[in-house]
Amino acid sequence: MTQTTRARRERRGIPLRALAPNAVTALALCCGLTGVRFAISAAGGGGIEDWEKAIACVIGAGVLDGLDGRIARLLKGESRFGAELDSLSDVIAFGVAPALIMFLWSLQHAPRWGWLFALAHGVCCALRLARFNAQIDASEQPHKSAGFLTGVPAPAAAGMALLPVYLWLWTGLGTFREAWVVAPWMAIVALLMVSSVATYSWGALRLRRGIRFGLLVAIAMVFGALITAPWTTLTALVVVYAALIPLGMRGYAKVRRQRATAPVPRPNASGSSGEPA
Repeated sequence: MTQTTRARRERRGIPLRALAPNAVTALALCCGLTGVRFAISAAGGGGIEDWEKAIACVIGAGVLDGLDGRIARLLKGESRFGAELDSLSDVIAFGVAPALIMFLWSLQHAPRWGWLFALAHGVCCALRLARFNAQIDASEQPHKSAGFLTGVPAPAAAGMALLPVYLWLWTGLGTFREAWVVAPWMAIVALLMVSSVATYSWGALRLRRGIRFGLLVAIAMVFGALITAPWTTLTALVVVYAALIPLGMRGYAKVRRQRATAPVPRPNASGSSGEPA
């Protein structure tokens, strides 16, 4: 290799296609931290608008988190660095940020034990992502091979954890802000994150041709509802997602039964299984 060729390669640096998805991930991280900033302002005497902005920042982080991986695959900019950055961003945006928002909004009024439930959410989010990273290269992943996830993913868990805030902003009832209501809900969501419950993976779902246009109309209607009645719509989305969890468990149990009863291929005379490679 000549010195000219080596110099050209050194000047190339990191291609832009590898930088774009990482920039989106960094924006998601910024959204999560900005949500904490608005929550601190609201707890310090700000208006209800600051709570709304804090929730909007976490939701925005979830949208960006759903885009960065797809952008990376589209631009062929996947990298180990991007995967690690994504996990760190998720811990902050969907673990730390919701925990602090819920503590400042409600759990601080239970000083003896309120912080423990906020802490549990952040810790369980970190543990979930650590488990995910540890299993990335594992050859045996029964849930993933069947099109399911293990536990509730961090972005969905963040949206679920904020359900009491949605209900409070929607109805104005102070009951939803009571620590004895918020704390058990936070504990349930935290346990779902680190559980072995099989949940649906949206990327593995396959739609029939006959319902694609109907689904597009439904997505447009949901988007319009988020603009006109955000808290009612977010509440409905959390309820629907929670209702899908038992269905996911039943669907995976069915897959397991089918795998258990499937005949094991026998090797032929040449010693191979007879199955295509």
